[in-house]
Amino acid sequence: MDTWVWWLVAAVGLGIPLVVTAMPEFGMFAVGAIAAAITAALHGGMVAQVVVFAVVSVALIAVVRPIANRQRSRRPEHKSGIDALRGRQAVVLERVDGSGGRIKLAGEIWSARALDEERAYEVGQHVDVVEIDGATAVVM
Repeated sequence: MDTWVWWLVAAVGLGIPLVVTAMPEFGMFAVGAIAAAITAALHGGMVAQVVVFAVVSVALIAVVRPIANRQRSRRPEHKSGIDALRGRQAVVLERVDGSGGRIKLAGEIWSARALDEERAYEVGQHVDVVEIDGATAVVM
């Protein structure tokens, strides 16, 4: 069998742990083995094949891995539950003042009270949810 076939077998062999363990380094070594197979198919010597394998694999690890780590650490924060409701706008359904009222928030009807007890919001006004206190939205 030609040498380039052995490099392809090595690439497949390195691709299996990539799939099983989800370690991207194995994929980078597999790409290095494919580059070495191309070198062998172009009649490069064994030394050239090993050098190409090493250079491509190390270059991919040195370049791609830090980029992937940066992207992984910069994931957007997904708010859920009460945290997702803070800062949203709601529509007043029943007059809201310091003692209570009703709003429509995220498609649901909530009890609400004004943050500033002196202030009142009339039906149809848009208010901002400042916080959620139990089952009551505090608005302004």
